[in-house]
Amino acid sequence: MNAGQMALREAVMSQEAAEEADRRGGTGRSAVTLDEVDRRILDELTRDGRLSIRTLAERVHVSRTNAYARVERLLRDGVLTGFAARVAPEAAGLGTSAYIALTIRQNTWREVSAELARVRYVEHVALLSGEHDVLALVRAPDNATLRDVVLDRVQRIAGVLATRSWLVFEEYDGVRSPWA
Repeated sequence: MNAGQMALREAVMSQEAAEEADRRGGTGRSAVTLDEVDRRILDELTRDGRLSIRTLAERVHVSRTNAYARVERLLRDGVLTGFAARVAPEAAGLGTSAYIALTIRQNTWREVSAELARVRYVEHVALLSGEHDVLALVRAPDNATLRDVVLDRVQRIAGVLATRSWLVFEEYDGVRSPWA
C-alpha cells in the first residue's frame, strides 16, 4: 500500500470514527487526540496560514494526500476553525488597547456577550471565573474613543454592573507555539 492509499484509508477511518461518535450521541470533539503530525501541522499553520498543502506536507514530512486529509479532518473536527490574517493594531490605526473587566448581573452573560459582540473595537471577549465575570480586549484609535467605548457603550449594556480597565503599554506574542 503506497502513502497516498494509506492517507486515504486514514481519512476514511477517521470519518467512520466521527460517524460512530455521532451515533452514540457524542460529537467526539471534546476527546480529540492530536498526534505528533497533527501538532506539527497546527504549528506550521499558526505560523503561516497561507501555506500550500504541498509546502505543508514537505515541512511536516508527510505526503500531500496525507497533509490534505489531516487538514480536512482538523477542520471537520473543529480543531482548525478557519484561517485569518494577523493585523498589527498600531500600524492599522488602533494605537490604544485596553483590557476591560466586567462584573455582570448573574444569568445575563448570554445577553451581555451578544451585545459586546456588536460593540465596535471589541476584539475579544472571554467569560471568566473569579473576581470579574467577563474580560474584553478593546483596540481603539485613541484614548477618547476608548473612553467612549467603555463609558457610552459597554457600561450601558443591560446586565453590566461595573467595569475596570487596564491600558496596554506594550504587547508581544509568546515565543513558543503550544503545538511545537
